[in-house]
Amino acid sequence: MVSRRPLIGITGRRWPASRVADFLPSALHDAEFDLHFSEYPAAVARAGGLPVELTRDAPVQEMLERLDGVVISGGADVDPSRYGAAPDDNLGHPEPDRDEWELAVIAEALRTDVPLLGICRGAQLLQVHLGGALVQHVDLADGVGHPRFDEPRDSACHVVQFDHGTLAHSLYGDSIEVNSLHHQTMEHPAQGLVPSGHAPDGVIEALELPGQPVFGVQWHPEMLQHLDPSLVWLVERAVEHARSKPGARFNSDSRSDSQGASR
Repeated sequence: MVSRRPLIGITGRRWPASRVADFLPSALHDAEFDLHFSEYPAAVARAGGLPVELTRDAPVQEMLERLDGVVISGGADVDPSRYGAAPDDNLGHPEPDRDEWELAVIAEALRTDVPLLGICRGAQLLQVHLGGALVQHVDLADGVGHPRFDEPRDSACHVVQFDHGTLAHSLYGDSIEVNSLHHQTMEHPAQGLVPSGHAPDGVIEALELPGQPVFGVQWHPEMLQHLDPSLVWLVERAVEHARSKPGARFNSDSRSDSQGASR
């Protein structure tokens, strides 16, 4: 079998056509779009993976059997009923069908040790899946650097400090500067999750699950100008996972452009 890059699946949203493209004829307004920001697959490819944008129409178990890694992407606020809370006045528009699908993807990835990177909402959904809760709204005046929806998405808005001895510290060193496109935060970490990175105001910015290839970040690494180490980590763990599959052969160095990764 020829060598190949690890296959990394990326979740996305599903919206009615009328919400996306008003220029379409009215006959198509009740159709649906699967939406994926192109920066996710571009970043995965840059890290050396082979990105594929996932559809919720595929059976989750069969889909995960074929994937070597998965990205749970950012997007809408998680439905607060998932963690037993009433909606806050500042809650965005939840997408319950997406919640259900991505929670199933997370559960299957954890069950089968498929490497998983949760980004922004994806990290929050990992927290919820494992029994944790979210703070439904934080205003810029309440914290340090989040949210910053009015600035370029690749702007560094605040520092994240990482705890020694964690996966996050091994990837980034003591600290980095990150962008901030979230108005929700994670409460006390769910059972089993280790918070390994914090903003200056104490907001959890990185989560990991010791003993499993699972990592979550609150910022958007795919939107930063440099290649973020979290994506390189995901591809490397995906290669290891792929090598455990019978008959699979992979490039010894899966990364095509790892020189951009910085600590």
